[in-house]
Amino acid sequence: MTDKSEWQGRVGESWAAEYRRTDRSFTMLTEHLLAQTRGIDARHVLDIGCGAGELSLAIARGRSGATVTGLDISADLISIAQERGKELPNCSFTCADAAEWTGNEQANLIVSRHGVMFFDDPVGAFANIAAQTESGGRLLFSCFRDASENPFFHEIRRLLPDAAEKPDPRAPGPFALADNSYVCSVLLQSGWERIEAKPFDFPMIVGSGEDPLEDAVSYFARIGPAARAASEMEFTARERFFDRVRRLAERHLHDGIVSFPAAAWIVTARKV
Repeated sequence: MTDKSEWQGRVGESWAAEYRRTDRSFTMLTEHLLAQTRGIDARHVLDIGCGAGELSLAIARGRSGATVTGLDISADLISIAQERGKELPNCSFTCADAAEWTGNEQANLIVSRHGVMFFDDPVGAFANIAAQTESGGRLLFSCFRDASENPFFHEIRRLLPDAAEKPDPRAPGPFALADNSYVCSVLLQSGWERIEAKPFDFPMIVGSGEDPLEDAVSYFARIGPAARAASEMEFTARERFFDRVRRLAERHLHDGIVSFPAAAWIVTARKV
């Protein structure tokens, strides 16, 4: 489980330090989400769980007449986003919980790149987001499908000593919205309609550069499904684990890039 407190602490710090590599992981997903926004006449855009700001910044650069607001609960990530966006007057970033935040004006486009799976109360959170959205406003977000469809997670977890553990599938975390029927139920209860969830597959890039294998091992040591477990291992066990990660990364190395298949939902809806 990855909850609010972790994003405000260890996880948020790691993702802020590694934002270039996390943005790299989601390159194709980011482009796909941007393509989905291009037919929407958005005047005020709200980016939920904006992280280091990649999606917010891309939208703001392409829509000089729109205002873009990015929200994230990690002060570390927001600090990075603010620095990256300091030359974009139509883009701002706020450290806040979207489940509770109240804006000065209503948005007509809500977006999120994998930032909505960590709410303690999804119905309440999406209801609050709906309250910040004008009638007929659009919602567009991505989230992971089941872990079994995401080798980025399940192949790494199989290398861990506690691989047999199965967390609560609805607990805040990467797979909290993996069940699209559950997603539809949550959104219907919280003031959204015309809900669709379409599958989208993309490669998560974890290693590149001069030594893509070592880059991949370093990636998994800092972020992703094994980072915490690895940090808690004693030295010898950790080294054995990273040797296994290295061999796994080698099987996913093609043309100088280490990438793992990832499976997402692209969810769209409208405010009632």
